[in-house]
Amino acid sequence: MALTRFLPDAYTQILIGVVLLATVLPASGQGAVAFAWITSLAIGLLFFMHGAKLSRDAIIAGATHWRLHLLIFACTFVLFPLLGLALKPLLYPLLGNELYLGMLYLCALPATVQSAIAFTSLARGNIPAAICSAAASSLLGIFLTPLLVMLLMGVEGESGSTLDAIGAIVLQLLVPFVAGQLARPLIGGWVARNSNWLRRVDQGSILLVVYTAFSAAVIGGLWEQIPLARLLALTLVCTLFLALVLVLVEFIGRRVGLNQEDRITLLFGGSKKSMATGIPMAQVLFAGGAVGTLILPLMIFHQIQLMVCAVLAQRYARRPEGDEVGLGAET
Repeated sequence: MALTRFLPDAYTQILIGVVLLATVLPASGQGAVAFAWITSLAIGLLFFMHGAKLSRDAIIAGATHWRLHLLIFACTFVLFPLLGLALKPLLYPLLGNELYLGMLYLCALPATVQSAIAFTSLARGNIPAAICSAAASSLLGIFLTPLLVMLLMGVEGESGSTLDAIGAIVLQLLVPFVAGQLARPLIGGWVARNSNWLRRVDQGSILLVVYTAFSAAVIGGLWEQIPLARLLALTLVCTLFLALVLVLVEFIGRRVGLNQEDRITLLFGGSKKSMATGIPMAQVLFAGGAVGTLILPLMIFHQIQLMVCAVLAQRYARRPEGDEVGLGAET
């Protein structure tokens, strides 16, 4: 049916189910402690597998396109934060303090890896450059995101000093990633052969973090603090925020004279934010029930960006060879 095109994918439906489960049956007491330990181990495994999957040859192949990479990093780590601050007079009254801080946290995150590459590939963009910039964005985010959190959110969003936060993220995210890269010569072939099964490990890790975070938030009174009207306002804000970013990124690409393939890579690399990195990182940066509220904008934005970028990627994919297509062009 045509309506099924507008439904969330199966994983997103499961994600929503996990949020509902945490609402009805949150982990508490010793159960919460056990889930916290399991979640930490799952996050380490998640980034170990990311390190094992990442091809060094593909990164080297795209690494020379420094101009495009700088533009993608500027959109991810400069444009987003500036918009988050500039739009505060509009966003704060609509969202309130906690959800606005969640939007600022969203703005501080690195770009996605898998989906940015997948959409660039579907849209026939510069795939090697997309692989390189997406991987580099994730690694830079380990160091830049805590600094941006401090600058954007101040002491309200920060747990401990910035150096402590970076150290915790390095230990929990970067060390497993590097271990995965070092283990790649030994297990890379096995990882490639079992990529479909291992994707469940990635997804399961995220589900664990979401359940743990939302359990703490529900016990702390999350849904009493966020009425339905505010949740709908957040969805509208995330949609309009993404639309604004897409238009600005497309404008920047044309303004600096990038060709069509590089503009596609910039569009999908510079407009997306990573839930796979953002949710585990929030678990390290923020304390207790605050995590559930702070990651809510990210979860909504992530689903919207997937649906919108899927449509855009298919639109670019349908273009004849040599034709130029933009956000406002006829297809």
